[in-house]
Amino acid sequence: MHIGVFADARTVDQLVGEARDCADRGFASFWIPQIFQLDAITALAIVAHEVPDIALGTAVIPTYPRHPMALAAQALTLNQVAGGRFTLGIGLSHQIVIESMLGLSYDKPVRHLREYLSILLPLLHGEPAAFAGETLTANVTLDIPDATPLPVVVAALGAQMLKLAGSRTEGTVTWMTGPATIKDHVAPSIRAAASDAGRPEPRVVSALPVAVTDDPDAAREEAGRLFAIYGMLPAYRAMLDREGAAGPADVAIVGDAATVKAGIEGMIEAGTTEFVAVPFHNRDETLDVVASLLG
Repeated sequence: MHIGVFADARTVDQLVGEARDCADRGFASFWIPQIFQLDAITALAIVAHEVPDIALGTAVIPTYPRHPMALAAQALTLNQVAGGRFTLGIGLSHQIVIESMLGLSYDKPVRHLREYLSILLPLLHGEPAAFAGETLTANVTLDIPDATPLPVVVAALGAQMLKLAGSRTEGTVTWMTGPATIKDHVAPSIRAAASDAGRPEPRVVSALPVAVTDDPDAAREEAGRLFAIYGMLPAYRAMLDREGAAGPADVAIVGDAATVKAGIEGMIEAGTTEFVAVPFHNRDETLDVVASLLG
């Protein structure tokens, strides 16, 4: 069973320590986001240098603030340090972030991602990018020695995004998306798109909050507080509505060891190929239980 862990650290040294702990426990992968804290790719390059025995990923890098050539150069540099262990997770972010906070246009986001991939993907595979779109243009080649091609997964939830991710990339990475939605919407949609495009079976990387506890009501209340914003952002709200969930606390995997194990196994059975635990309560005990599934 392929299981990873989402970082919780706030400094690079803490990230290195968390990644080393996850590698020692036998987890397959270690993921960090790009939000309003550390630069994810810079931090992961240091983690990659210090911790050699675990796959690394971003979940996710917003596309709008970085030209695809710049992101390709960063990703290839990190993958050089990581020796091919890096998965680049990218996403559109959210209209409130891109327009209200950054002052950029969020017009036609699927078109934006399609054009972005038309530049990013050739560069990640050592090929020239020669593309002129409506919003993005590039005519460039990168030369980064020993940088091997790397997989890309997209934060794709809606039908158009899943079709684009399945037809052009290695898969999707989801958040706040429960097992029923993975089974009935995400997995079949992206697999159909990959099949139609003649691509291999796509990766479905699914992250959810996880807590091992003898007081699940308190832990769910904590999850509701910590992750409240995700119940308000339209993309995640749509997935919660599909799941019949009132809010993020309802899709968190919370309870005793047996309950948590069953919840993760349920995600795998639903079509998740790689589950990523986001421990938010009793971290060490939670990781111990989740790691027990690796055997």
